[in-house]
Amino acid sequence: MQKIHLLFILFIFPISLFAQQRTKIILQSNEAGRMDAKTNATHLKKPVFLHNGATLTCDSAILYSERNVFEAFSNVHINQGDTINIFSDHLIYDGNTKIALLTRNVRMLDNLNVLTTDNFTYNTGTQNGTYVDGGKIVSKDVTVTSKNGHYLGTYKDTYFRYDVVTVTPEVRITSDTMRYNTLTKITYFYGPTNIKGKGDNLYTENGAYNTQNEQAFFGKKNLYTNGSKSLKGDSLYYNGVQGVGRAVKNIVFKDTSDKTIMYGQLGYYYKADERALVTKNAYVGLGTADSVKVGKKMQPDSIWLGADTLETQMALQKKLILIESPVLKKDNELGEEEKTEEKGGAPKTARQPTAKPTNKALPPTKTEPIKKLSKKEQKALDKAIKEGKIKLSDVKTDSLIGDSTKLKVPDSILTDSLKIKKAADSLKKTADSLLKKPVVVEKKTDSVAKKPGVTTDKAKVVPKGSTVAKGTTLKGAAAKAGIAKTTLSKDTAAFNPLDTVRTRIIKAYHNVRVYKSNMQAVADSLFYTNADSTLRWYGKPILWSQNSQQTGDTIYLRLKNKKLNTLQAVQNSFMVNVNTDSAKFNQVKGKLITAFFTNGEISNVFVDGNAESVYYATDKDSAYTDMNQTVSSRIKILFKDKKITKLLAIRDPEALRIPIKELKEDVLLTGFIWKPELKPLSKKEIITGKPKPKAPAKKPVVASKATTTAKKGAVIKKPDVKTNLLKGVVKQADSLLNKVNPAIKKDVIKAADSIQHIKPDSLIKKLESNPLKKL
Repeated sequence: MQKIHLLFILFIFPISLFAQQRTKIILQSNEAGRMDAKTNATHLKKPVFLHNGATLTCDSAILYSERNVFEAFSNVHINQGDTINIFSDHLIYDGNTKIALLTRNVRMLDNLNVLTTDNFTYNTGTQNGTYVDGGKIVSKDVTVTSKNGHYLGTYKDTYFRYDVVTVTPEVRITSDTMRYNTLTKITYFYGPTNIKGKGDNLYTENGAYNTQNEQAFFGKKNLYTNGSKSLKGDSLYYNGVQGVGRAVKNIVFKDTSDKTIMYGQLGYYYKADERALVTKNAYVGLGTADSVKVGKKMQPDSIWLGADTLETQMALQKKLILIESPVLKKDNELGEEEKTEEKGGAPKTARQPTAKPTNKALPPTKTEPIKKLSKKEQKALDKAIKEGKIKLSDVKTDSLIGDSTKLKVPDSILTDSLKIKKAADSLKKTADSLLKKPVVVEKKTDSVAKKPGVTTDKAKVVPKGSTVAKGTTLKGAAAKAGIAKTTLSKDTAAFNPLDTVRTRIIKAYHNVRVYKSNMQAVADSLFYTNADSTLRWYGKPILWSQNSQQTGDTIYLRLKNKKLNTLQAVQNSFMVNVNTDSAKFNQVKGKLITAFFTNGEISNVFVDGNAESVYYATDKDSAYTDMNQTVSSRIKILFKDKKITKLLAIRDPEALRIPIKELKEDVLLTGFIWKPELKPLSKKEIITGKPKPKAPAKKPVVASKATTTAKKGAVIKKPDVKTNLLKGVVKQADSLLNKVNPAIKKDVIKAADSIQHIKPDSLIKKLESNPLKKL
């Protein structure tokens, strides 16, 4: 037994010694060296060390063989696996721990990146490195700087801490804690982070961003901003290349420029056209100038709009069809609102009376006496005619009279500006002196403006149809006609600044709900734009305001100065008004209904096109006196304190009046609709919709003794003896009805009917002996 134990010790001891042995630093070569006996150190020149698969070189080094450590100076280089190269000015390397301490001008290079710092700790065994005094990693398109950094060579990951800044051609990222993988080019964030792009910014406290394809995910306290617009969500996904973002749960889209706020549980944002789309409990708030008292405080009375899907974006105003606000003119006529500015920004002036057209020539003006041609000018003209540059046939006496006269100038003369000027002046003076008639000059050439009213430096053109007074120069006539002197290189359209104006639009799809304290509405879809401040409802819209309900194929509600201004229902329009203390329905219908608001309340209404109305008149005590039914091409209705005060038939009226006592039943016009149960009653119903009605509770079924056996302790309801007795009386009365004389049959039927309306308790006392005896 002792021998076996001894053999086991002898076998294990060499293995233990081998496990405790440390890999020695190998000095492969050096140019020169000397031994210091006191310090037991070797001073080497241009040494080459080998250790743990790494090659270490420098200009000079001190090797401590017993300690397995060396110190290197100048041009220090560590090469490992032909992939990692580290350079510095100074190095202390411990072969026991495989740790290299590099200082001053440290650079670490792999196949993809360059790390620079002043102090760097590197492990040749794990290929991990750390810096704590600031460092920078530069790859092909990404630069990362931070105070602290930890490099994992095996996984190509680098962790950054404190003052982290990542710069790419597209974005600049600032973070507290970040990880970057040099292979995948993905950046991970673990603290407050801002990703600043070209015009936008994204804040998060947890997420990842791919610097190659610009795809990102963010999962904590996310906020995306682009100018005045912002998008929040519990989770955000963003594709920078496509410019598309997706938000999930608790979404808030906001635009501070027009006070628009949109909420929902799932949303998308498209950067190119600045469009946001929100679904799942989607609703939006539109700011107004109204306020409502909540408790003891006044709060803004916004318009809240909910739908299955909401979409908002910035669009070019010129591509929108805007709706003009109706205004009330004289004689109860409707018209469009006067524009304050014309296109181009010029203020519109009051309409001036138009002058009647006249065929008379311009009134005579004071002109200079016509000068005769000088000898030099006459000689030049004769020469031009002789050389064929000007033909006398081109100048016709009868063609010089009237507005259709044209004086042709050959293209050959237009090549020389001096000849053009001299020839034009000579011909002008000759024509004036011979005929003294109004002249219109038109020059057919590419160098002359083709449009009337435009001149060039080389030739003056008079608008077609204009006349020149006798003795008036072309220059003076052009000045009087207001012709501007321009240089026309090519035909260009005038620039209109309004063509670049962008405005917000909002689209709502399916199950649209709108709530404001003094207005509510439902419809299938809706469109709104800031350009005309008009809400447009489509698809069986219903709108409630005060005690009135409005329906129609399409409804327009216009805001002015952020307050309710006008309402129009187009085609199949129907308005119902009812007082809060009554069930009588005042009704009007027609092709077009136009309502005007004053201080948020309907003040008057106009009904046009086959207008019909039913109006219940009241006296001073609010008691109904009569019903008035009217048919007309136009009806005007006046409101006060949310009630109809007067109804006027303006054109071709036909009316019917029935006193309320003679009215057998309420009159309802064709197409009457009354749906108060659909009206949203609060902002909450805008978000979640109307609450579903509760299912009626099922009545308990009471088992009879004949069919079931009562369980122990169960209470069985006894039959009501009084009710059964009453049923028996009615049955006996029915049997007697067939036997009685027809003369008294009516009295028997009346008696039987009265029995059914008598309470059982009062009847029992009379029918104790014979039920039919005491009838």
